[in-house]
Amino acid sequence: MKLGIVGLPNVGKSTLFNALCNKISAQAANYPFCTIEPNVGVINVPDERLENLAAIFKPKKVTPAILEFIDIAGLVKGASKGEGLGNKFLSNIREVDAIIHLVRCFEDENIIHVENLVDPVKDIETINVELILSDIEILTKRIEKLKKQAKRETSLQDEVNFLEELLKWLEEGNLAKNFNHDEEWEETLNSLGLITKKEVIYAANFKEEDYKNKIENNVKFKKVCEFAEKNSSIVLPICAKMEEDLNGMEEEEKKFFLNEIGLNQSGLDRIIKASYEILNLISYLTAGTDEVRAWTIKKNTKAPKAAGKIHSDFERGFICAEIISYEDFMKFKNMEEAKKAGVIRTEGKDYVVKDGDIITFRFNV
Repeated sequence: MKLGIVGLPNVGKSTLFNALCNKISAQAANYPFCTIEPNVGVINVPDERLENLAAIFKPKKVTPAILEFIDIAGLVKGASKGEGLGNKFLSNIREVDAIIHLVRCFEDENIIHVENLVDPVKDIETINVELILSDIEILTKRIEKLKKQAKRETSLQDEVNFLEELLKWLEEGNLAKNFNHDEEWEETLNSLGLITKKEVIYAANFKEEDYKNKIENNVKFKKVCEFAEKNSSIVLPICAKMEEDLNGMEEEEKKFFLNEIGLNQSGLDRIIKASYEILNLISYLTAGTDEVRAWTIKKNTKAPKAAGKIHSDFERGFICAEIISYEDFMKFKNMEEAKKAGVIRTEGKDYVVKDGDIITFRFNV
């Protein structure tokens, strides 16, 4: 899973990237385009279930799910026409699964704002306009090509009509993710690679002193929440600088600090949780003396497809899946005892895998 951190220059993207990835390699400075090439960081997804299973099975290795963060160059007005580092930015953002859009919700005369005015919703709209314009360009080229083909293959005319409706929607300033369409066209829509089809988490960046106060009363934050609600997106208040400071603390000190400001999770944990939510992801588990591992799949994935995540042979030769929920296993902490209690069940190819299922696949090729 790849998440791209985007926003205007100087909103704190590289500081947030450093905090999330526990790195100091991403340069963070007070001038536009400090980040030119995207910084990439891979992190392990925290999962207490893996730790508990590892304590029981004592495996040779523990393999958590991973998350890739990409710190992408700041975008400015005119990026879709190549202003600033626009073309580079747009090519990088097309490669991610979802977007963390960092917006500035604090005033600080010592930190430059490219528009000389801190207005988070205006900042969001500036970026969205550029993303929409970029999508319009791609869609227009697709329609032109398809129209030529439709002259020879009349069956393609329905697709041309669909894409022209989508183009009109974008030209009216709307995001592709909000385009109302029949389910039969979902695959076509996904194949276009439109940036505005991607899910977005709006991360509202505060100064530490503001973050510790009643952020729900912050006017800028309220406006971001209203905008996100209209666009079916998630908003997470965050203090990028504070998250960076947390990295230097021991685990107990970190917990104490978070409790002092009324939080039970770090910004990283909340972003991971939100990312799984917007991308409809879950994790199933495999456990044994060789390895304890988390496997990330889409919700509503059936057992053979989930097996294919491990190896294509597992899916091709799928026979059945032996399954116990993590909660049931932890009552016994022993597979033999769990079998005797009858809580391990055998499921076939139509079984929909659930979050926290501990699975052993049976297959034959």
